[in-house]
Amino acid sequence: MIVFEDVAKRYAGGYTALAGVSFEIRHGELVVLSGHSGAGKSTLLKLIPAIERPTAGTVRINGQDVSRLPSRAIPYLRRNLGLVLQESRLLFDRSVFDNVMLPLVITGHPPGDAAKRVAAALERVGLDGRGREMP
Repeated sequence: MIVFEDVAKRYAGGYTALAGVSFEIRHGELVVLSGHSGAGKSTLLKLIPAIERPTAGTVRINGQDVSRLPSRAIPYLRRNLGLVLQESRLLFDRSVFDNVMLPLVITGHPPGDAAKRVAAALERVGLDGRGREMP
């Protein structure tokens, strides 16, 4: 479950990206986030895995207040989250297959199992046969 309680995000120079944002997303719920350019969509999404921290308010993931997590605990939070932002975060010196497989390797999946899961995921999104390509 994801809960935002009166969340605000202000940047240096006084720009306010979010103010008084509150909502709850339950497990299994499908949510669409839309808005014009500069509305704060990416900022809001970056608060969930603690890529950014709120200026005020609370962000909770499954009851855990991620807005106050110490930096050393953030990798453990992110192991259970997936987030794709509009900015590319691919490793350009690795293939598509290797980019998709990296999180599985980091979290300790056996290489054979990880490779099968990656192949299935690429097939599911129509990228089977493109795993050896570079981004």
